[in-house]
Amino acid sequence: MEREIISIKRKALRINLDENIYGTFAEIGAGQEVVRNFFQVGGASGTIAKAMSAYDMTFSDAIYGSDGAGRYVSEQRLHKMLDHEYNLLHERLTDEKYARKKFFVFSNTCTTLNFYKNNDPHGWMGVKFQSEPGGEPNEVVIHVRLKGTDSLYQQRTIGGIGTNLLFACYWYYDQMDDFIDSLLDNLDTDQAEIDMIRVKGPVFQQVDNRLLALKLVRRGFTDGTIFGPDKEVYQPKDMLYKKDILCLRGRFRPVTLVNEDMMKCGLESFKKHVQNHDNIIVLSEITLNNLADGDDFDNKDFLDRADILCSLGHTVMISNCHKHDVLINYLDRCKPKSIGIILGILNIVELFNEKYYKNAAGELLHYFGEIFMRNTHMYVYPYQPEPNGKMITTDNLDVPESLQLLFQHLKVNSFLTDVQGVDKSVMQIFSPRVIQMIKSGEPGWEQMVPETVADIVKDNCLFDYPCEVQFDKA
Repeated sequence: MEREIISIKRKALRINLDENIYGTFAEIGAGQEVVRNFFQVGGASGTIAKAMSAYDMTFSDAIYGSDGAGRYVSEQRLHKMLDHEYNLLHERLTDEKYARKKFFVFSNTCTTLNFYKNNDPHGWMGVKFQSEPGGEPNEVVIHVRLKGTDSLYQQRTIGGIGTNLLFACYWYYDQMDDFIDSLLDNLDTDQAEIDMIRVKGPVFQQVDNRLLALKLVRRGFTDGTIFGPDKEVYQPKDMLYKKDILCLRGRFRPVTLVNEDMMKCGLESFKKHVQNHDNIIVLSEITLNNLADGDDFDNKDFLDRADILCSLGHTVMISNCHKHDVLINYLDRCKPKSIGIILGILNIVELFNEKYYKNAAGELLHYFGEIFMRNTHMYVYPYQPEPNGKMITTDNLDVPESLQLLFQHLKVNSFLTDVQGVDKSVMQIFSPRVIQMIKSGEPGWEQMVPETVADIVKDNCLFDYPCEVQFDKA
């Protein structure tokens, strides 16, 4: 059944009229925009135990403690607010009349556009809530990037998303597709971007946060999301800010020895352009079109690939950035020091194919200008079509004559660089062939992937590997 989209006012009123939902609103930074919705619709006395805004930084530190870094719009500050206010509810509301209440704390810490319009408007929102009276708390945290050029418009957006979030916690916690979709009810992606969500608690035990991250990208709520080797989802800018980012783009279905060699060789080349090697963060990036089979998404297939990458210690990025310039623009929003992209030579062949352009020279000049003006380098991995055959690199790539000067400019200035030290013994390994062998049970694919990957595929029957069913003899 299609979900009914309820107005923000009706959501606030429905919560207010539920006699068992009771709690605190604590908002800092952009006013009390969420709780305002609950006061305006009426019946708030049955829902709100306390509403507060520790707007002054000294007051905020006195109540919630200082984190030492002086950051107030941060996930750390949000968690301090949620924990502090939730503990106060239990300490102070102990009478019998509260025994049937499902306590909650809604908190946010946000910054809207400043007077000079030169800041990055964004915010953290979270809810800590009981799904049943006396139950263990659950928790949802999201990060929002605010759009538009008017701070009042952004404040109203905060109020809408916050109300949607609290409503979802009580009405959609067991329907995560509806939960995600409802966050922008009565709003749209021109007003805000939600680029991170993380849930935990008893009602979310069966929920994988990486799937929620994927849903955000699929819904168009954000262009990219990131999770680490620990399988935890992270806010992209928090992870990538001031870092030297190296990105390997691929399907990773599964990770092969070629992928590992591309990563190793690309990293060695990238280090030549980076002063502090400890500042490098490496991303394995998968685009939505590399996850979809037509219009269908296989969640299990996604998690299979994610589990393998995480087990190898990779940080994974899921993006909707099919074109390289779109990816670079997205990463540049995170204010990195530099960006490196590892590509196969066949990607370069496609880029310099004139049939894709009306004015190839002009369009490519603009395209590469968008990429390389942001301290970006591309590291190119060679291709060998036949065993012992000619290896194709940027040195012998056949480029149309009209594009030769542009191509040579990119090479001479090290924007395009061939990687060195390639392992020639793995160059005949191709992922489609590996998948075919895995599915059919044909031996030999184990030598085409890292040993860890082979073990994971077999132990967990990934990619339709024909596992033998083990019957319990007892």
